[in-house]
Amino acid sequence: MQRFEPQEIVVERGCEATPMFSNLTRALPHTLLRFVDALPAEGAATEPSTAKFDAAKKRLYLAKHKGEFLKKCPGSDGQVCCNYFVINFASNCPMDCSYCYLQEYLAQNPALKAYANVDDLLTEAEQLLGKHRRYFFRIGTGEITDSLALDPYIGFTREVVPFFAEQPNVLLELKTKSNCIEELLHLDPKGRVVVSWSMNPQSVIDAEEHGTASLQERLQAARLCQDAGYRLGFHFDPMVEYPNWEHDYEEMVERLFETVDWKRISWLSMGVLRNTPGLKRAIRERLPQTRLITGEQVLGPDGKLRYFQPLRIEMYRKMLRWIRRSAPTVKIYLCMESKQVWEQVFGYAPSCEKELGAQMAPRI
Repeated sequence: MQRFEPQEIVVERGCEATPMFSNLTRALPHTLLRFVDALPAEGAATEPSTAKFDAAKKRLYLAKHKGEFLKKCPGSDGQVCCNYFVINFASNCPMDCSYCYLQEYLAQNPALKAYANVDDLLTEAEQLLGKHRRYFFRIGTGEITDSLALDPYIGFTREVVPFFAEQPNVLLELKTKSNCIEELLHLDPKGRVVVSWSMNPQSVIDAEEHGTASLQERLQAARLCQDAGYRLGFHFDPMVEYPNWEHDYEEMVERLFETVDWKRISWLSMGVLRNTPGLKRAIRERLPQTRLITGEQVLGPDGKLRYFQPLRIEMYRKMLRWIRRSAPTVKIYLCMESKQVWEQVFGYAPSCEKELGAQMAPRI
């Protein structure tokens, strides 16, 4: 994997005394540094969205987050929710996957930002977790950024892993397509941190997941994290249908379970390629060579385009069979799928999000 190196770092005044600023300037001492009183207003740029999104990945902003860090995962209307919470410690991603929904979601404000006021984040998390000690939380950091791609520069995990390692009612998930795990290997997660990878066959990585770690690099990083005491997670999402997909996905699953101990995996998830009409237009504009916009999809009640339901069920059933062959009792859930699909794949559907959340709770 080729590590991200910004052409410029733009620092909002007031961030100079934070650990994140110190980490950045130490890791990138020769990168151009510029200070501003405030970040540009959202939507203020006038160039086309494609140019904005591409240019945004070359400059890193360091700023203070003004709103709440923690929120409930938005899920998808009409689909089973996995009862997940998210922390947005950064916005946008230095990688460039063809299918990335941020192309549409951040079209008006694509700046690549890291938020320096991690102390405010931890205070907010402490208040939430302390108020609801009888409730188990799954909290992730990979909703609008990759959890680890910026970590070699900003040192985010140095601040958050020790905090969450001491909390009795939470698992923190760091979800990535990178192999940027060096900082993690020097920390003690105490069984409270899950490092997870989005997984696809190497052919899909080569064609669609630009700037990410290879399949082998992801597997090697997962093994190192497992050996260092971290729980693991894997997300087969988005699964892509193409000629010979069955061979590639089955081989990927076999390699995964040859590399890691499945009994130390906290959860697996499955989800197929999802687009919206707006995202499909953005993909066509930025990456017309991708094959992801040529297949047939149908519009669901949540406004997302997916493969026809019978094809989705077939893909999930095959993946489930390949997984169960090596990991008979590992926890598996579907991402943004209806109860009808759950029932066709697993033979049941969670009655509510709390039931599914309870199923994901670990035994520590």
